[in-house]
Amino acid sequence: MSEIKLVAQRRTAFGKGAARRVRRDHKVPAVLYGHGTDPVHITLPGHETMLALKSANALLAIELEGDTQLALAKDVQRDPIKPVIEHVDLVIVRRGEKVTVDVPVHAEGEAATGAVVTVEQQTLSLLVEATAIPAHVVVSIEGLAVGSQVKAGDVALPEGAELVTDRDVLVVNVSAVSEEAPAAGDEDGGEGSSTDTGEGTAAGGAGDASE
Repeated sequence: MSEIKLVAQRRTAFGKGAARRVRRDHKVPAVLYGHGTDPVHITLPGHETMLALKSANALLAIELEGDTQLALAKDVQRDPIKPVIEHVDLVIVRRGEKVTVDVPVHAEGEAATGAVVTVEQQTLSLLVEATAIPAHVVVSIEGLAVGSQVKAGDVALPEGAELVTDRDVLVVNVSAVSEEAPAAGDEDGGEGSSTDTGEGTAAGGAGDASE
């Protein structure tokens, strides 16, 4: 994953009122810390930061007063309604250093006919070099039959990556297509009867902020 450069400015005013003023200027209040350094309060450009943090585990090159620090977003606080980042905690990383990150799981391929594939684990925790964080890990489901399971220990990892998630954690489950239940009222002797059936699935997840 390539580095994303963000030019920061040092912050000297703190508190909720100061943070609101920063956000009114279309900037993001943030704090940069790690490796035994004192926390540094900064502001980041709002639009560029929003774009950068769309990628999981984005490696950021934070330029501040002529110096550049590599960092990862440790905590991102977002407005619950508006598409606005309210605050970011950034942790400093070094080249060659290994870090533990949660990497998204992507299932690729086509399972056997009549099979339903469920990704039970959306991310895997990996220990990887800070400058070589994979965008995702691929789980092949090509040709998997009903009853098949892929556990964390079965997933092929990028070179140099170590699995932190327990090897026995279920990542992908392959089950049979469920049979449609009979519709109520669909019985013998019902003249002119009609039925309307439907089925669906949904999944979702959620995040407040303070300064």
